[in-house]
Amino acid sequence: MTASAPRRFAAIACAVLALADAHAAAGPIAPAAGTAPVEEVLVTGEQPGPGMWRVSNGEHELWILGTLDPLPKHMTWRSREAERVIAKSAALLAPPAVSVSVGFFKGLAALPTLLRARTNRGGRTLKDILPDALYERWLALRDRFLGDDDAVEQLRPSVAARELYKRAIERSGLVSGDGVWSVVEKLARRHGVPVTAVTVDLPLADPKGTIRELQQIPVDADVACLGSTIAALETDLEPMRQRAGFWSRGDVDALRHLPVAGQQAACLDAVMAVPELRTQVLALREQLADRWLAEAVQALSTHQTTFAVLPIGRLLEPDGWVSRLRARGFTVEEP
Repeated sequence: MTASAPRRFAAIACAVLALADAHAAAGPIAPAAGTAPVEEVLVTGEQPGPGMWRVSNGEHELWILGTLDPLPKHMTWRSREAERVIAKSAALLAPPAVSVSVGFFKGLAALPTLLRARTNRGGRTLKDILPDALYERWLALRDRFLGDDDAVEQLRPSVAARELYKRAIERSGLVSGDGVWSVVEKLARRHGVPVTAVTVDLPLADPKGTIRELQQIPVDADVACLGSTIAALETDLEPMRQRAGFWSRGDVDALRHLPVAGQQAACLDAVMAVPELRTQVLALREQLADRWLAEAVQALSTHQTTFAVLPIGRLLEPDGWVSRLRARGFTVEEP
């Protein structure tokens, strides 16, 4: 691995996040007049969420809470068992994250390039780019969730997909975010439990160059991202609502058996369609896994009790991070 590899990883992470959220920063899009309301998730009030995974090394234990995104909008998470474990923990492992640093003036200089990267080249619209059948499906969902907004038509398919997905989630009674982690963090502060950040720190040396790299994503891959998002919203809103309900009520077995749409994977594949980016994204993913596993092993060696928060997919997938701890000889008890 070359000395410049970390900067390359940072470039990918920063640009993907910027492209995903750039349109949202422009302000809200009004819903289309007369559109039918979407049935909301019928989970409200205080909910316990799922039980925790327990990983042990002799008398030392690591308790892991699996989080889900999105969750019901009007739900308040509270688990008295989680509170009890947090209160006696010596450390709290934060969810893994990429920390990207870029100089203020370099960021400003990259802004025009970023704005150009959000839209289609040559002034083309989604109607010009999408196959006719896919464009008709896009229009149906756009009118349902975004309204008749001509500005959306100028966006790259992957950026339009992100905006469509976010608004569909909101109007379905769901909310994305880190609400559960925020509660856990407050409980840790209340009980004086130190938080261990699990981050890969990646400086970004050339933000404009990074954005230009992402502009090399083939149009077909960009279109596939929007196509997969449309398919997920046509078929997966109800399973998504069901997953949110199962998580809220702590039904882990039901979560295991409910299929998950591949919308996010398809959009990541668009980035990975550029060969040099694919290698770097995979390496970044492994860096995050290695960093979390190292912190988990250290905690199990040092502390009597540690609490951690991970996306529940990392806990349920057969080759997930908890499975790697089991493979290293630790005892894993599932809820």
